[in-house]
Amino acid sequence: MQSMKAFEMYSRRGIIGELKKIGVLWFVFLFFQIPLLIFPLPCGAQSKAYRIGPNDVLNLTIYAGGEKQFDEDLTVSGLGTIAAPFIGDIKIQGLTPTELENKIKVPLAKDFFVNPKVDIHIVEHHSLRYYISGAVDKPGLYEVSSQITLIELIAKAGGVLSDRGNLAYIMRNASPKDVKELEEGKVENLLAKTEPIKVDLQKLLDRGDMGSNVLLKSNDMVYIPRMKALDVGLSQIYVEGEVEEAGVYDFRPGMTALTACIMAGGFDTFAAPNRTRIIRKKGDKVEIIKINLNEVRDGEVPDVELQPGDRIHVPETWF
Repeated sequence: MQSMKAFEMYSRRGIIGELKKIGVLWFVFLFFQIPLLIFPLPCGAQSKAYRIGPNDVLNLTIYAGGEKQFDEDLTVSGLGTIAAPFIGDIKIQGLTPTELENKIKVPLAKDFFVNPKVDIHIVEHHSLRYYISGAVDKPGLYEVSSQITLIELIAKAGGVLSDRGNLAYIMRNASPKDVKELEEGKVENLLAKTEPIKVDLQKLLDRGDMGSNVLLKSNDMVYIPRMKALDVGLSQIYVEGEVEEAGVYDFRPGMTALTACIMAGGFDTFAAPNRTRIIRKKGDKVEIIKINLNEVRDGEVPDVELQPGDRIHVPETWF
């Protein structure tokens, strides 16, 4: 009985107190990192997908004839090269460890050894760069020594602001020009050009769904819009025409044309769902997608997944 009371006291004072200290974001982050501390992900699986860059430190091991022929750490030069044993300087920037293993193995097998085995391991990462902008406390460029997830980058940037939007946009292989466009506020053109990965921050941060915690790649650019300053086109969709409650609705990843119409109260008496149109803006161009929502409802054709800023128009029947 005493232990139960002690537990209740700890639950009320301890856990709640800690939540207030570290904030919900850090609580979610730490809670879901515990399994990784107990059952860590294999480092090799992550490093094999890594693209090698300047100043990275690699361990190169060569086996042949039943013996270890070479085992040393090599630093990638500023030009993206290494002095490979037996074969000389080679360009390796942009290769994965597996690709580099094959690149070294081929000339070794041709001129030096019979069936050589080459192993490459990343000892130190120095080419991992991530940029985050928008509704975070400390936006900017972050250079780290190992791959990180979206929630880890958000934590490094001091967490999200209270007025953040519900979506995060991840743009792969961002160039300095892309970063400049984002800083200049040319967000819509940038998102239309890059076709970003969209992450539901309500699922990730508010509900702790780690399935939404994307593993970032070097040169990823993350943009989290502020809700107040957010262009409607980046976070909402429009439903207009012959529906019960035409208007603007918050976009959620996975939304479709039919579900949007259901959110808008369903079709009016004189609606023609078979002639529904989705108007989608892509930069300076406009795409019109025709869809028969009667056939979608009956399971005859697939629904269309929406994108932020889509406008769904349900026309009036001709009869």
